Amino acid sequence: MSNIPKIFLLDTNVPITANREKELASLPADQVKCVENCVAVVKHIKNKGGLVLDSEDEIFEEYRRHLSLRGQPGVGDSFMKWLHDNRWNFPSENIVGITKIGESYTSFPDHPDLTKFDPSDKKFVAVANAHPDKPPILQATDSKWWGWQKALSECGIAVQFLCPDYAEKKYREKMER
Repeated sequence: MSNIPKIFLLDTNVPITANREKELASLPADQVKCVENCVAVVKHIKNKGGLVLDSEDEIFEEYRRHLSLRGQPGVGDSFMKWLHDNRWNFPSENIVGITKIGESYTSFPDHPDLTKFDPSDKKFVAVANAHPDKPPILQATDSKWWGWQKALSECGIAVQFLCPDYAEKKYREKMER
C-alpha cells in the first residue's frame, strides 16, 4: 500500500484484520486485498512510525483488549507487542491530550450528523480533532464509519478506508434493513 499518510490514527480493526494474514488462502478475493492493506499499514508503523495516540492511553488500552501483548500469533499481535515496547519513544507531537466528558470528549466535533456516533470510537475522532494537523483515521472493516465520513470531513477530519469496497457494501446492506 503506497498511500499511507505521514501521520495518522489507526482504528483497532486494522491490526485485528491484519491478524487474518494466515487465512489469506481461504479468504474470498475481495477480503484478501483488505487484509493485505492492513498488514502493509501495520508493517509501515513498525518500520517508519507515524502513529498518533492519546496521552491518556485510551487507544492503547483498546488495542490491548483486542490484541495479544505476547506479539503472536498474528501480524496485529506483533504490532501490539511493538507498540507496548516502543510507544514511549514516539515524537511528543504524536501523543495528544484529550479530555473525557461522560461518553464523549471536549475535542469531539459538534455536528448534527455525529450525534449517534459510536461512543467507543469517539476517542479516535477526538484525538484527530485535537491534533494541530488533524491526521486522518485509517479504517478497515467498521462500516459505520462509511456513513460518518461526510460529517467528519465537514469537521476537517478525514477517514481513509483500507477496505473501501467492503466498508461501503456492508454499510449499504445495513442501511437497506
